[in-house]
Amino acid sequence: MNDATLSTPQHLLAAYTAAVLARDVDAFVQLYDDEVQVFDTWGTWSYEGKTAWRPMIEGWFGSLGDERLQVDFREVKVTAAGDFAGLRATVVYTAVSAQGQNLRAMHNRLTWLLQRRGAAWSVLHEHTSVPVGFDDMKAILQRPGAF
Repeated sequence: MNDATLSTPQHLLAAYTAAVLARDVDAFVQLYDDEVQVFDTWGTWSYEGKTAWRPMIEGWFGSLGDERLQVDFREVKVTAAGDFAGLRATVVYTAVSAQGQNLRAMHNRLTWLLQRRGAAWSVLHEHTSVPVGFDDMKAILQRPGAF
């Protein structure tokens, strides 16, 4: 991946989608700034820096077995000013069997703070979330009435 590949926030989304589909840890981690801070939905309060983030990605991709994971960014909004941009979106992750059958999907909320260094954008901060039900305290992984 070169700087031209990541020359706009939209290119960053395309590179993210391709890296997840290919389960390419190196390509995925390259999307993030060395000093990234990630507030992930799963298990760990915060990841500080690309080095801390990488093992989580390795575990995620390694857990997929023979499944592929398709990523669909929806309702993307980008606000840019100079070398910084904010991006918000809804992301649908769909697990697909080796035979091409959709197995399950999860909807996630995503916010990125992006920074441009030279010609390339990278993720400086990532925050993902899902709502939690008031009554049962369970994560809501499907967006009601949408998609």
